[in-house]
Amino acid sequence: MRRILFVALTVLYPLIVFFGLDHFQPRWLALLLLALALARLGTSRKPSGWAAAAVAAALAVATFLGNASLPLKLYPLAANGAMLFLFATSLVYPPCAVERIARLTWRDLPASAVAYTRKVTAVWCGFFVLNGSLSAATAVWSTDAGWALYNGLVAYVLMGLLFAGEWIVRQRLILRSTDG
Repeated sequence: MRRILFVALTVLYPLIVFFGLDHFQPRWLALLLLALALARLGTSRKPSGWAAAAVAAALAVATFLGNASLPLKLYPLAANGAMLFLFATSLVYPPCAVERIARLTWRDLPASAVAYTRKVTAVWCGFFVLNGSLSAATAVWSTDAGWALYNGLVAYVLMGLLFAGEWIVRQRLILRSTDG
């Protein structure tokens, strides 16, 4: 249940911040970010999860002390940074992230599929760099509405398209390599 709440708050975070800024000072919205940090800490067993929680907590403290919205709006950048770290680290210490996901469905991946998952993990790394950069740009230079639109909708659509497209290609590749 805690994990579901964490995911829901993370997904809805840009919209909550956008609408919340109309009614509350940023320092009070920092409590939401702090709650996300504590939830991350409570659901993670890995040092990377603890580091992500520490970054979120630092952004919450900066928001609370400065009563500024910018640190609140940098949370999606931090989330992209955490995902980039996880995916890039998996390229150094295999199996790579996409291979781990693929093996949930296909235990015995052919060598061609393993090579493919490695390339796709690198593509995801590029996505997280680009998405994080756009997230930071909207936090610094866009209106609150522009930031919320990109981080609360556009980024998710792009992520979904990449995920769905990659999944379809992977299924075809695996089926083709197991047929012959």
